[in-house]
Amino acid sequence: MIRRYLWLACFLAALPLLSAQETAGEENPPYTVPIWREALEGMVTGLPSVQAETVVVVLDGGNLKTYTSGGNFLWDYFSGGKLAPYITRSREGTNYICGVNGTFIVINRSGRELWRLDLGAPLSASVLTGWDGRLFIPYGERLVCYTASGYPLWGKNLSAPLALAPQGDNRGGLIMVLENGELLSINQFGKTHTLPLPAIPAGITPLNRRGKPEDSPAILVFYPAGTVDMINEDPDGNQTLISGLFSPLPSPPLAAVSRNNLVAVTLNDGRVICLSGSDGRILWTGESHLRSGASHLQSGESQLPNGGKTTAANEEVVMLFDERGIYVLSRSGASGFTEDGRRLWILELTGTAALPAFSDEGILFSGGEDWILYAYQTEKRTRFLKKSLYGPSPEGSYGLGNPPLSSFEDYAFRFAGGDIDTVLARIGADVFAGRLGENEAGYTAYLMALSGSFIRPPGASAVRPPVHIRHRIEGARLLGFIGSRETIPFLSALCRDDPEPLVKVAALEAIGRIGLDPEGIALGLFSTMLTTGIPGRDERVLAAVAAATGALCRFSGPPLSDAGAKILTTLSGGDYPPIVRKQAEQEIKSLLR
Repeated sequence: MIRRYLWLACFLAALPLLSAQETAGEENPPYTVPIWREALEGMVTGLPSVQAETVVVVLDGGNLKTYTSGGNFLWDYFSGGKLAPYITRSREGTNYICGVNGTFIVINRSGRELWRLDLGAPLSASVLTGWDGRLFIPYGERLVCYTASGYPLWGKNLSAPLALAPQGDNRGGLIMVLENGELLSINQFGKTHTLPLPAIPAGITPLNRRGKPEDSPAILVFYPAGTVDMINEDPDGNQTLISGLFSPLPSPPLAAVSRNNLVAVTLNDGRVICLSGSDGRILWTGESHLRSGASHLQSGESQLPNGGKTTAANEEVVMLFDERGIYVLSRSGASGFTEDGRRLWILELTGTAALPAFSDEGILFSGGEDWILYAYQTEKRTRFLKKSLYGPSPEGSYGLGNPPLSSFEDYAFRFAGGDIDTVLARIGADVFAGRLGENEAGYTAYLMALSGSFIRPPGASAVRPPVHIRHRIEGARLLGFIGSRETIPFLSALCRDDPEPLVKVAALEAIGRIGLDPEGIALGLFSTMLTTGIPGRDERVLAAVAAATGALCRFSGPPLSDAGAKILTTLSGGDYPPIVRKQAEQEIKSLLR
């Protein structure tokens, strides 16, 4: 009996030890263990790109590899040479990369190369995409703007190399800082405002002050010494630098990001602070993974554990701020915070080859020096994004689908035959020379008024008699080279409503040249046209429908190509004219290559 009680006493005494051992075995939260890992056959060289439940990585051997968020391999593209460590993806999932030799390459979401361009120098930062699909491409001491299909819109020489990479300004343009201390604000049409800064900043961020009394564009500038300036912009674009509004930061800044009049800043002592965008008050302070031992702190604690030391000063940091919260990413790990300052999680990483990326599905992707891609499910919340067939819808519109009246509107003879030829020659010269710039909206308005004179396009001040067919054709053709997807609804209406087959053909060719149809507007029209019938079953129009369908499908890939394949299959059979069947068959073959 005594032995039995002794055994029971020993067992009860051992329970705390057993419990402690079990806890020690589970001291790392579940999200510190990868949900999957994949061998890459190369080392990741830059920030992975995450979108629409996929991740794309650039490898040091010149490859581009794509996986689903669940770890399934999708495709591998080999560029033929070493790549710069930058990748950008459009909302359609199109990938934009560049070789170190300056060869700019565009690959669709299925891994198919669409076009390439010789820039003459490698990228100096990541490409930015505009609201209508246009590309802002920085390289060397130059910034150029191209359509998504590779037609030039405008270009600018910079007075010095980049000090801070371009970033979006929340209005469809971009802001950047040069090594000579100039801050540039450039809109979608290339209009530029330059403001000299007192020093090269450590970071900048546009401030969204919607709903505030001082509701106007602003930029916050964070200097290495910890001081903060604000740049206000009036309706004419004139900028004013305001110093002293914000108190100096408690430590030099590494990175900053803003949302809804709140500004999150990562400091080089590893702390994250949230500021009021109105007066710079510090609303809360949190500890990130950038402090040695930070993962051992309990949520809400603000002091380092004994013996802890700062590790952040030499780290490159990327920050995200969305409706889920604030995220700090670096090669040593990542941290997540709620908007009100509660720390969500900390993930410490070792042996990383590049910065990690955080997806809309709450997955952190990290490329290791061991040539393996790791995926960590750090949280289950997903972003709420308004989506089309592809990625998130654009933040806004440039208004090119319904542009203001052109500068030609007050010219009484703007639609007289000889004058139209003169104006079209002028517009065409600027289009093909890539010098549209600030004339783009006006040119677009004129071309829409001209080509749509039969259907009365948006913005038309009065009903006018239709202009000659050849001028309507040329107007539609030039809209394709200007290349804004915001004109797709107009071109679709032109194809549907203009009675002249050759004008329909010109509109269809323009749609195919633009290449973007993320809402499926054009393909929806094509399906309707085949169902309701094209007047006279004009073989020129039917062949143009096949060509435009093929162009849209090649650019965007699935799911648009799935819908397009049905159209092409219909046109390749039945009793359609031989020229139509041949064109449809060619397009089908091109999609299978």
